[in-house]
This record gives sequence, structure tokens and C-alpha cells, in this order.
Amino acid sequence: MPVAELIPLTDLASCYAPLIKAPLEPQNADSLARSLKALADPARLRILSMVASHVDGEACVCDLTEPLDLSQPTVSHHLKVLVEAGFLTRSKRGTWAYYRLVPGSLETVSSLLVGV
Repeated sequence: MPVAELIPLTDLASCYAPLIKAPLEPQNADSLARSLKALADPARLRILSMVASHVDGEACVCDLTEPLDLSQPTVSHHLKVLVEAGFLTRSKRGTWAYYRLVPGSLETVSSLLVGV
């Protein structure tokens, strides 16, 4: 996988015209599809909602494993996918990593699909 594909997409709106206003270029379609693929998993959708609704809008793996009934490595994998897709940010504090929703990331994807 080329390195460029691993860079988090934090400003999708600047990369793409809404789908209903102009055809996507092949490279942009690939990139948008990767972002949507990151969202197309029930555990990842639950993680996003849990992180966003958690106290102070951030959570660590230890906050998510029990409610999701998934192992720590599995939750960490899902978090990594969401960070790489630009939906979450990660900050390290001691031995723990805390995750926060990137402001506007979900709204950006939504607006690309509906053209608002």
C-alpha cells in the first residue's frame, strides 16, 4: 500500500466535489471509498458513537473493550483504522492512548454523499 494512502484524510471536502455535482476522479473515488469502508463496520460505528458521547468527548481502549465485548487488540485495530481514515485523533498519555472524534469528519462524508 503506498504511503499516501495511510495519511489521515482530515479535510475531505477540499478533495472532492459532492457526488451529485460532479463526477469523481478515479483517485478521489478510491480515497473516498477507503473512508467509507472504514465506516462500514458495526464495531467501528459503535466506537465512533461511544468516543463522541464519552465524557469530554474522548476515550481510551480501556473504556471501550468491555462495552463492545471485544478484545483489546481487536478494539485497537478498529481504532487504528478510524485514525488512518481521519475520523479519530490519537493522543498518548503515559501508557494509554486517548481517542477523540475529528471535528466535522462525519459531516464532511455526509455532505459529500448528499451534496449539501
